[in-house]
Amino acid sequence: MDEARYDAGMKVRREVLGDAHVDRSLAQADDLTKSLQDMVVEFGWGAVWTRPGLERKTRSLINLAMLTALNRPHELAAHLKGAINNGCSREEIVEVTLQTAAYCGLPAAIDTMRQVKQLFDELDGNP
Repeated sequence: MDEARYDAGMKVRREVLGDAHVDRSLAQADDLTKSLQDMVVEFGWGAVWTRPGLERKTRSLINLAMLTALNRPHELAAHLKGAINNGCSREEIVEVTLQTAAYCGLPAAIDTMRQVKQLFDELDGNP
């Protein structure tokens, strides 16, 4: 493991997803899943998210589209919050969701928009 890349990745992961999410993920890791958690931090966050070529906001919007296409609702929920943390506007999040309808299909966009609405309601204090 590259410790410097892991540390840089952990810093970015915490900044994007928040300490509570990261702490939960790490606490749930066991002998079976710890290696995967380490790879997520070192490679996904440390080798990719720390690259200078794209702003975090752009990376977040790309992730929302990809996670919609891949039908990964758990990861989508985390990255929706991360997109807000990275400065994505509600309008940008909605536009990305609408764009996925054309390229990923309406059912995928409907599921994503349901999660978008849930997050916006939560942020607005609506149950």
